[in-house]
Amino acid sequence: MQHQEYLTTFENLNEKLATEIALLLYFSTNSCNVGEALEPKVRSLLENNFPKIKFYNIDLNLSPEIAPKYNAFVEPTILVFFDGKETIRKSRNIGIFELENAIKRPYKLIFE
Repeated sequence: MQHQEYLTTFENLNEKLATEIALLLYFSTNSCNVGEALEPKVRSLLENNFPKIKFYNIDLNLSPEIAPKYNAFVEPTILVFFDGKETIRKSRNIGIFELENAIKRPYKLIFE
């Protein structure tokens, strides 16, 4: 199980986007029940199916300047980046199978 890693500044985020081939940004707050219930499922999906994608939390309350830049006002919002480009965006009612199917193709193109 990966440890919780929160990105709290643009500098952190831009550094990760520049250095990681693939990453998932998970925008939520600790007061969002849907976000809290979905997060372990998303982590598990990455660990089991897409281990090369790094998972990062962005708490909308702790990092208010990041959300507007990425239009992530609804929680939870998931953004997946490949090679520094936003490739997948899912918000609110996110199905884990739908997310898996969305990630599969770009992941295979880059890592296989």
